[in-house]
Amino acid sequence: MTPEKTSDDIKVMNRWIVVVGAIMIQVALGAIYAWSAFTGALQSEAFGFSKTMTQAIFSTGLATFGIFTIIGGRLQKKYGPMKIALLGGVLLGIGYLIAGSVGNNYLLKLIGIGLIGGAGIGLAYVVPIGVGIKWFPDKKGLVSGLAVAGFGFGAFIWILMAKPPSVLNITGLIDTGNYTVANVDSAFQIYGILFLILVVIGSLVMRNPPQGWKPKGWNPVEKKDKSGKTKKEIALLPKEMLRTKQFYMLWGMFLIGALAGLMVIGNIANFANNATEGFQRYGFTAQEALDFAVIGAAVCLPIFNGLGRIVWGKISDNIGRKNALIAMFIFQGIMMAVFFFTTGNPIFFYIAAALIGFNFGGNFALFPAATADSFGAENVGLNYGFVFTSYAIGGIVGPTLLAGIIQDAGLSFSYAFIPAALMCFIAAFIGFIYKPKINN
Repeated sequence: MTPEKTSDDIKVMNRWIVVVGAIMIQVALGAIYAWSAFTGALQSEAFGFSKTMTQAIFSTGLATFGIFTIIGGRLQKKYGPMKIALLGGVLLGIGYLIAGSVGNNYLLKLIGIGLIGGAGIGLAYVVPIGVGIKWFPDKKGLVSGLAVAGFGFGAFIWILMAKPPSVLNITGLIDTGNYTVANVDSAFQIYGILFLILVVIGSLVMRNPPQGWKPKGWNPVEKKDKSGKTKKEIALLPKEMLRTKQFYMLWGMFLIGALAGLMVIGNIANFANNATEGFQRYGFTAQEALDFAVIGAAVCLPIFNGLGRIVWGKISDNIGRKNALIAMFIFQGIMMAVFFFTTGNPIFFYIAAALIGFNFGGNFALFPAATADSFGAENVGLNYGFVFTSYAIGGIVGPTLLAGIIQDAGLSFSYAFIPAALMCFIAAFIGFIYKPKINN
């Protein structure tokens, strides 16, 4: 039998370069979480879109994103990760360039950002995760978090570029004092160009390790069956994975985690600026409410979203994916219930927004690692695309149905936050009964 090769036997690039490329790609893909920076402008007289219409663009992008993760997983297995990451970046950039060239045409903005941009994000998103886990079989949770950390940090960058809080005395791409179609569209165009540059550069290092390679000094524990024979490493294909209860449990938990987090991300500005339940209710001015909303949406939530991906991934490597999932969902359930009551004090609002982002980010480290644990690392890019479809459904239910329609109907935000909190506790219970191991 030919001995398994190690990094001493095969000359390969430094695996941490893959992480750098992954972060560059994910920073661009994180554009979708910067959507709250545009909702106010698109709801102004210059565009005339309703809250539900703006949330529909966001939800369409999320749904398309989720669907195309499956397509991206299949294509990268056939054509290689570099080409698919590159294709995703091109579509994302073109989508925003289209949106920045059509003025107040709602349908074309929906197509550009929601459909074309969302498809680009979905194609490119699974590439750094699948490639990263193959380069880091010894640190699945950590590298899953690092590979997608840029997604959360990207939102921080793009929101600040578009609409920084007035206290920073920085001029953003969008003039909040005088919304115009030309001003907002130019921001979309600048973003489209930057997304193209970042993903093209990052895609150049999206290459799988050579067959038989493993990290220096890492020797995985061999699993034995009842007869004492070494078990073959599990490597389920999607059709096999879909016959397991583990898949549906992971899918259900991710659906709830996505629904809760995306509802806040897509509506944090609308909630903070709400005249009856936001900061103005407690005597703050409209400008102060806007500043608090931007700080919460542009600084606290996205920064901690990025940190949560790294920290929860590392935690799960230490305490196990199952325990990490339970802890994360209990924590998120508490924060979703508390968030509704924070607009009386901006500090409490910032803390709650940060912690919601922190827990939400954990989903994107824990679920790809759990997918690899249960169904094997070999097909994780393909299998995770199926798990990730739950994110697409959550992107529709959370921002549009729970928050957008509730707002347009004049109902309280409590009708969105409290049910989301209860669902997080249900997800924690699913995590409690979840058994990661597949018999093979």
